[in-house]
Amino acid sequence: MNIVIINTNCSNLFSVKTMLHKLGCSPIISDRADIISQADKLFLPGVGTASAAMKQLKKKNLVSLIQNCTKPILGICLGMQLFSSISAENNGIKTLNIIDVPVKRIQYCGLPLPHMGWNTITIPKKHYLFYGIKENSYFYFAHSYFIEICHVTISQTNYGQLFSSVIEYKNFFGVQFHPEKSGMPGHQLVKNFLEI
Repeated sequence: MNIVIINTNCSNLFSVKTMLHKLGCSPIISDRADIISQADKLFLPGVGTASAAMKQLKKKNLVSLIQNCTKPILGICLGMQLFSSISAENNGIKTLNIIDVPVKRIQYCGLPLPHMGWNTITIPKKHYLFYGIKENSYFYFAHSYFIEICHVTISQTNYGQLFSSVIEYKNFFGVQFHPEKSGMPGHQLVKNFLEI
């Protein structure tokens, strides 16, 4: 299987690559359109700011390539948020506009911000992404922004308010947590994604 991790120069690229190696894969980290276009599965990891990530994607001429992607692609943390139409960061950063939903800032509800650490996600019945993952499994989060519960939400998490922890839209999948830091449940979810 040809697996490509899209290089945005501001991501947790190597931890994602290490996780995929543990799953028996040989992924390539690349920002080359020809290599990305040949992938069977794609990963869009992200750590940092939407503005920095979008700047890199524009600089590398990858925006339209990702928008027109027809292969399964998994956005991780910021990578998932980039699929949205706009981020509340810096009073509004235009993102990839693949899914017509905004990214909002987590409101202070008496809990520490950013949302950092272990939390549970809801596990819907009979969805292939969650095969072999038990209800109330813990995943590792590190974020200040989120996508509200909406038509693309397939799993949610509560941190003073409910937000989308996993989304699905056509061939675009996203997880707000870091599966590469989430132990066996995280590895199982990625394994399920690879088997789509």
